[in-house]
Amino acid sequence: MGEHHGHGGDGHGHHDEMESITVTLECDQIEALEELAAEYSKKLSQAWDLSAVLRLAVGDFMARQGKIT
Repeated sequence: MGEHHGHGGDGHGHHDEMESITVTLECDQIEALEELAAEYSKKLSQAWDLSAVLRLAVGDFMARQGKIT
């Protein structure tokens, strides 16, 4: 797993800040994320890439865990 670096004294980063990390995923997970990116790009008429879909998926997971709102 990649390292996470803090974003300030309160431990909460700003929503518009992003940091690049290295993530290891299974090949079928990457394929599914790429398929979703293509579907979202087509449906929303705006470019989605694997990173954007992964952020969406992580955000959804964290919200369901009560870690973010």
